[in-house]
Amino acid sequence: MLWEPVGDGRVRCQLCAHRCLIPPGGRGICQVRENQGGTLYTHTYGRLVSQALDPIEKKPLFHFLPGAPALSIATVGCNFRCQFCQNWEISQYPREHGGSVLGELVEPREVVAQAQAAGAPIIAYTYTEPTVFFEFAYETSRLAHQAGIKNVFVSNGYLTREAAQEIAPYLDGINIDLKSFRDGFYRRYCGASLQPVLDTIELMVKLGVWVEVTTLIIPGWNDSPEELRWLAQFLRGISPAIPWHISRFLPAYQVFDRPPTPVSTLLAARDIGRQAGLQYVYLGNVPGQGEDTLCPDCRAPLIRRHGFQVVENHLTEGRCPACGREIPGRWG
Repeated sequence: MLWEPVGDGRVRCQLCAHRCLIPPGGRGICQVRENQGGTLYTHTYGRLVSQALDPIEKKPLFHFLPGAPALSIATVGCNFRCQFCQNWEISQYPREHGGSVLGELVEPREVVAQAQAAGAPIIAYTYTEPTVFFEFAYETSRLAHQAGIKNVFVSNGYLTREAAQEIAPYLDGINIDLKSFRDGFYRRYCGASLQPVLDTIELMVKLGVWVEVTTLIIPGWNDSPEELRWLAQFLRGISPAIPWHISRFLPAYQVFDRPPTPVSTLLAARDIGRQAGLQYVYLGNVPGQGEDTLCPDCRAPLIRRHGFQVVENHLTEGRCPACGREIPGRWG
């Protein structure tokens, strides 16, 4: 899906914002889409490398069927090269193994059947970037909708407008990583650029997909109050109801010269988000702190969480039981 021939046997991939120009026999930046004789093929269709039943809070999605189990699936590959990736063993596998792609061959109908057998009302396309197995996610999500199962992406937000519009009719929710509000950060540490991510956040909201945003706060790299304020103000400009997850960095992959994010930094970032007008700001990777959903008006506790577990849920048909305020989300 989403490519075109451009002459001399070359093809242009239109799936993600890199829009790779791929010569015959070559692959895109993701390392999983290959030009074979002037036709672009995917190596990841149905080759699942990970399948697990997770609480939806792990994605993290806090305003989407709280406490519901999600059947989570992934293939290898990614169109980013984040130096701090938490799942680098699978996201960077083709790049670090000479283009090799591994995984268990599975049909879309089998994934839907697994979700039904597990009693999971959600399928999550996650762990790596779902854009790199877009065709499989697309076919699976169509079948899932027919079966009454919802679909969510956990994404770096680098889809093209064309890809977003293709998947939106079958995509119910998405958590997008907004890793920084500086283009230089994206170019240096991720091998990408900022603007396409901003465009995707705005577009997904317009397309009616439920959007939550996560920012991993890395000490010394993207934790300045000024940058966090810009980021929060951007989200507020789209909607004050977008949940913003501020996540604690832990050393991983190629980054071990940064310490874990101090909790004080996360708390300061939460204050910045609230001051910017965001109504729902959550802390991540610090179980027991900053995970509860509160009513923006009366501050009544609506959903209490510990880690990825919902401990209490007092929402009444999506409203605060104390003051009646409607709480945005997909509550079922």
